[in-house]
Amino acid sequence: MKRSEINAAIDYVIQACEEFKLPLPPFAFRSPDAWRDSDEEEREIVDTMLGWDVTDFGTGEFLKTGLTVFVFRNGSYHHPERYRKPYCEKLLFVRDGQVLPFHFHWHKIEDIINRGGGDLEITLWQADEETEEITDRNVEVSMDGCQVRVKAGESVILRPGQSITLMPYQYHQWQGVPGTGDVMLFEVSMTNDDHTDNRFKEASDRIPSVEEDEPPRYLMFADYDQYVPYARAEE
Repeated sequence: MKRSEINAAIDYVIQACEEFKLPLPPFAFRSPDAWRDSDEEEREIVDTMLGWDVTDFGTGEFLKTGLTVFVFRNGSYHHPERYRKPYCEKLLFVRDGQVLPFHFHWHKIEDIINRGGGDLEITLWQADEETEEITDRNVEVSMDGCQVRVKAGESVILRPGQSITLMPYQYHQWQGVPGTGDVMLFEVSMTNDDHTDNRFKEASDRIPSVEEDEPPRYLMFADYDQYVPYARAEE
């Protein structure tokens, strides 16, 4: 992705959060220079990958296939003794008509909650836990505490206020239903690591490479190693 696209995507979500009256923490607005001057008292932000994440999944078409994320809190697969949170909370901002590609998680259980805006269509398949191939089995999910069986390849709609619980090995793709508006999603889940717990149906770049066509106005978690002085420090 171009850095200009990333900057614009984050600016767009900041404005949307103001309209939705969703306050973001101060580090959401921190400049790269301010990150360079930060110290190890804020190491949890870096080590648990808090903050911004923008991706087009390697498609080069962010507005068609993409996602803008802000991670508020998270634990750590790598340092569970230091960061004992067994949970994660994220804002997942879906633009009108935007698609998230098919994938599942090996470990993470997650609740996807439509907090407002448009409708979200989620298409589901059950993967075989040995082969990881898609099956024709029904997908059993919980929607706001109600157990629902969804036929393989069929969809459910999350309207504002509704939620779904997704278990490991449940392939899912979603799209903001075109014409209904941007969707303010939240994810509440087990500890998350986007480097290691995403199995895409087709090969995709979950963490995109960045073309630096303009200076960054904000950092994504993938930028911390480059800008934050203690990001690579030994324990």
